[in-house]
Amino acid sequence: MTGNGTAGQVRGWLAERLPGDWFTGPAEIVVDREEITIVGRLPEPELPDPEEGGEGAGAAEAERAAAAEGRIKRFREETRARRIEIAREAEHRFRRKVAWGAHCAGRTEMFTTLSVPVMTRLRQPERRVLDTLVDAGVARSRSDALAWCVRLTGEHADAWLTELREALRRVEEVRAQGPDGG
Repeated sequence: MTGNGTAGQVRGWLAERLPGDWFTGPAEIVVDREEITIVGRLPEPELPDPEEGGEGAGAAEAERAAAAEGRIKRFREETRARRIEIAREAEHRFRRKVAWGAHCAGRTEMFTTLSVPVMTRLRQPERRVLDTLVDAGVARSRSDALAWCVRLTGEHADAWLTELREALRRVEEVRAQGPDGG
């Protein structure tokens, strides 16, 4: 199958394409119109107990963060060629760019991401909100202010957005079972 593919088709194809030893479980695969984002969980760093080393909790947490950063960097370097190969295949097959990331010990790092311009029409009250954010130094531009608003909305409406995404996934499944879907 070539073309854009549904989110389910993209996730299914990638689930079988990703090496099984890369992550501690299934990768989180997010698909939108322009991009496929793949974020996998890496094993937690094994560090000595901070009680035994005599260091405080702050030093132990700093060591843990440094170890997670190192593990993510190592994964990025060691898997680069294979990730590029998989990304090229997916980009050709699904006509979307692929972004990669890794999660380890509470830290998430994205290796590649796509920044897509989005056209919108805003009335004066909405533009004034964006201009206020720019004037207050919260954002550098209207574009940054709009991105800030979207992130803030996403954080505060996460449960609702999760429910909405689940409903959309169910709609995709029903469509796939229809007369033209399978």
